Amino acid sequence: QVHLVESGGGSVRPGESLSVSCSASGYDYSSLSMGWFRQAPGKEREHVASVSAAGSLTYYAESVKGRFTISRGNAKNTMSLQMNSLKPEDSAMYYCAADNSWSALTGGGGGHWGQGTQVTVSS
Repeated sequence: QVHLVESGGGSVRPGESLSVSCSASGYDYSSLSMGWFRQAPGKEREHVASVSAAGSLTYYAESVKGRFTISRGNAKNTMSLQMNSLKPEDSAMYYCAADNSWSALTGGGGGHWGQGTQVTVSS
């Protein structure tokens, strides 16, 4: 099975930047789409951004367009989310998700999940 590990979370002030990353192991990464979901206390889980295996397809939530950028790493088993101009409403637990199917990932996250990394934006 696929093992996903997130890193890079932390606490920042509004307007600052932060990058979170995800590393996958135990799978053929040539067809592995990866993405980020987030969930804040009392809120529903939100699909933040995703990128296809080849990097040709991307998805961004309307709330993060123009501020966040998702990309595959030099190795295709890695993925990062560069978050700029962070706002307090971006505070959440960020989860890495992956699936061999783009439609499955974008439709709900797919079959593989990491444990999450906390992002807190506060003054």
